[in-house]
Amino acid sequence: MTDAALLPDKLQGIVNLFRSAPKPLRLQALLEYSKKLPALPEKYAEHPEFMQAVPECTSPFFLVTERDESGGVKMFFKVPEEAPTVRGYAGILNEALSGESPETILGVPDQFYMDMGLSELITPMRLRGMGAILMRLKRDVQEHAAQGAVQG
Repeated sequence: MTDAALLPDKLQGIVNLFRSAPKPLRLQALLEYSKKLPALPEKYAEHPEFMQAVPECTSPFFLVTERDESGGVKMFFKVPEEAPTVRGYAGILNEALSGESPETILGVPDQFYMDMGLSELITPMRLRGMGAILMRLKRDVQEHAAQGAVQG
């Protein structure tokens, strides 16, 4: 189990929701998060080359982060509609972590999603893809933090 003190409040709430829900409701909740994933801003929709690929993910998955005016992290994901579980995971990351500080995102435990009871719903390959997505997200955040870059 992940140390709850390491998770931002929103993410801890989502983890608790999933963990306490019966198996059929967990899958439904994951699919609901897939619908919550915001559309890409035009600058990324028209220029996907600015996004980072996550080749370890079985679905085509791309992401990019930016710093907002207050120093928080904005994140954008490109995930096909045909990959609803992976898209749902991206929706969870977006809802729970968008606007958080780089330090908060970098401090999220690498395997937090295992505490959500998802291993009963999706394949080990998809779970590994989720781990790779989080690692790519952290790497992107770390690169921008190191550069002191404010994009956008």
